[in-house]
Amino acid sequence: MSAETSVKTVTEHSPEEIERVKEWINTEEYKEINFAREALVINPAHACQPLGAQMVATAFEGSLPFVHGSQGCASYFRSTFSRHFREPSAATCDAMTEDGAVFGGQANLFEGLENAYSLYKPKMIPVYTTCMPEVIGDDLTAFIKNAKQKGHVPEDLPIPYANTPSFNGTHIHGYDSMLRSILTYLTEGQKIEGKCTGKLNLIPGFDGSTGNIREYKRILDLMEIPYTVLADTSDVFDSPCDGHYKLYPGGTKIEDAAESINGKVTMAMQKYSTVNTMKFIEETYSGEKVVMPMPFGIQKTDEFLMKLSELFGKPIPEQLKAERGRAVDAMTDAHQYLHGKKFAVAGDPDYLLGIVSFLLEMGAIPYHILCSRTTKKFEKEMKALLETSPFGAQGKIYINKDLWHMRSLLVTDPVDGIIGDTHAKWAARDAKIPLFRIGFPIIDRVNMHRTPVIGYGGAVSILSMIANKFLDIKDETCENQWFEMMR
Repeated sequence: MSAETSVKTVTEHSPEEIERVKEWINTEEYKEINFAREALVINPAHACQPLGAQMVATAFEGSLPFVHGSQGCASYFRSTFSRHFREPSAATCDAMTEDGAVFGGQANLFEGLENAYSLYKPKMIPVYTTCMPEVIGDDLTAFIKNAKQKGHVPEDLPIPYANTPSFNGTHIHGYDSMLRSILTYLTEGQKIEGKCTGKLNLIPGFDGSTGNIREYKRILDLMEIPYTVLADTSDVFDSPCDGHYKLYPGGTKIEDAAESINGKVTMAMQKYSTVNTMKFIEETYSGEKVVMPMPFGIQKTDEFLMKLSELFGKPIPEQLKAERGRAVDAMTDAHQYLHGKKFAVAGDPDYLLGIVSFLLEMGAIPYHILCSRTTKKFEKEMKALLETSPFGAQGKIYINKDLWHMRSLLVTDPVDGIIGDTHAKWAARDAKIPLFRIGFPIIDRVNMHRTPVIGYGGAVSILSMIANKFLDIKDETCENQWFEMMR
């Protein structure tokens, strides 16, 4: 860089000072200071509410997600989904700017809805907010009503909306708000006394794995249980490459979602990302309502299958029994590579409960367990899970902490590996341990969203990923060229 174009830094630091600080941030002294901070978040292990809302808004047939807010926010949501799934993530936005912040965003919403409907002919336009309209207090009930009365969009076009401010909650809360809003809108007036569709309404919760959703559907097909997935992203974010672009690939049919209120059973597979949705369902839906833990590992998958069998009077197919046997065999064959190893885990509450359950089954030690934003209720549930196994005795739970806190933990109280999404990579690199990528988003590896991590097959996949990575590290660093070849 030439002298004319060089940039003078605000503060100059000597190389010696830089090295001193690099060493200092690995100390117990710095960890105490790090854990004392309150007003600053560094590298959170979560995304914001409207991103979660977009996951739901995308997951219905012919649905066009609509961001009421700034263009930059909409670009962030779309790019995050596109990078994780390696698929287009369709969404539109009314691009609020400074004038909208002063005068309100109704004019933006009118023009945006009219253009979106005219250009893309969606069956539904779910609207969700970003920080700006939430701070100024935009009244979406009135805005959407006015848009229909003034003829910007048809009166009968479904436009459910959710208030999803980015400055509180996380993506799982936005998912919850948007799903409740869509189901409230679509099921209004659809309940028929005494009618039962005989179907299971399966709510997967915020799940960045299309493989998981396909696995749920495969299990239900094998058990011959009719179902509606609320909301189904499997084809939306994992559509075939057949030479034809589809703006609206897949998704839950709107008529099926409307009819879901008359279902036989409604089952949520994530407690913490469906709290308000399940409250609404408890109050309004027919049939039984069940909240299950994600079926990670053997025990949780057993519980899921046995509950389905109980609710629908269906036997568990021999194929699934054989899969269970193969999973148990695989875990027995490879347990020595995980047994006794310490792990750090970071992610969403429901994912954390599932991953920790799997680690305990393998005789591994979930040592540092971190959730960015959650409640004491989650902490209590995780503690109870750890107490079910002697391998959970050393586990320490950190709620409402971020991945910079995790870094301090890793460098002062080391573990063998960390399980989390891509954003845990920096902490893993500084601690010189492997990162096992499970969760959302995973943007630095490919196709991981296509492999299920739930069910018996998912247990084998997680086990193989972790054990083989440890074997790779050993093989690449040991001097013995005959490693694992001769006994």
